[in-house]
Amino acid sequence: MTQDAILQTVNGEPTLRFERRLAHPPAKVWRAVSDPAQMGSWFPTAVEAELRPGAPMRFTFPEEAVVDGSWDGEVLEVDPPKVYMFRWNADVLRFEIIPEGDGCLLVFTQTLGGGAVGRLGAGRTAAGWDTCLDVLAAGLDGTTVEPRTDWLTPMEGYIEKFGIGEGAVSGSEVRFARDLVWKPAEKVWELLVEGSAPEVGGEPPARAVNDYVPAGELTVVDAPHVLEYRALDGGTVRWEIVSDPRLGVRTELTQTLPPADRLPVTLAAWHVHMELFFAAVMGEIRCPWPKERTERLAEHYASR
Repeated sequence: MTQDAILQTVNGEPTLRFERRLAHPPAKVWRAVSDPAQMGSWFPTAVEAELRPGAPMRFTFPEEAVVDGSWDGEVLEVDPPKVYMFRWNADVLRFEIIPEGDGCLLVFTQTLGGGAVGRLGAGRTAAGWDTCLDVLAAGLDGTTVEPRTDWLTPMEGYIEKFGIGEGAVSGSEVRFARDLVWKPAEKVWELLVEGSAPEVGGEPPARAVNDYVPAGELTVVDAPHVLEYRALDGGTVRWEIVSDPRLGVRTELTQTLPPADRLPVTLAAWHVHMELFFAAVMGEIRCPWPKERTERLAEHYASR
């Protein structure tokens, strides 16, 4: 049975938790989650490892070539057929198998490295593991799962559930950030500017503005990372596209605080704007602007 992931804070770290009830004995499930040969049928990468604490681990995606010396993981705990835990880059993955009648409960957790930035990726990570765990369960049952074609819907669902899309007021700024699922910064920039060639002093591209925040001239253009323009109600709006080799690509948006009476609707507008931009990055252009959602979010932010 598939159950939605939850996002917790454990020892100060963002941690995803998944549960699956499986009609198979713990020993069979243990082999499926710990034997690199069996993991190859459901885990997102090929895995090389010895089942002993302290052993190095290597993870290779199908499209990647193996690089000598690129052992970027470590086995942390091996307690068959109960617990298997290892580090993958900055994350820690833990599988716990709890006997239940003729079957067992599989509890899988992933501690997301990178703090607040790592937490931004929880939506796409949860959607990915849901699919992987469904494939694992089907394999144990001797069946198959149809390949997922719609990734946007589950990712958006988790982003909403986890509150990752929420904006915040930090110091003198409104701030939003969105994980962009490893899309190259150059591709994100092309989408943001829509084929235009923005220049300082000119008008900002249409995809970077909305009707709720009147825009003035461009003040900074540094392709493919920074686009900044003047807000006519005071201050600036700044788009940043940030590439992190370990945590992926994200967009960060900041605006100098608007007048107090405009703050809820400004937060709501950028919240919706980031949703639309994320969908566009994932290949789905949405229009017209969802005014009703903007109104609901303005009420939400006003109540905060």
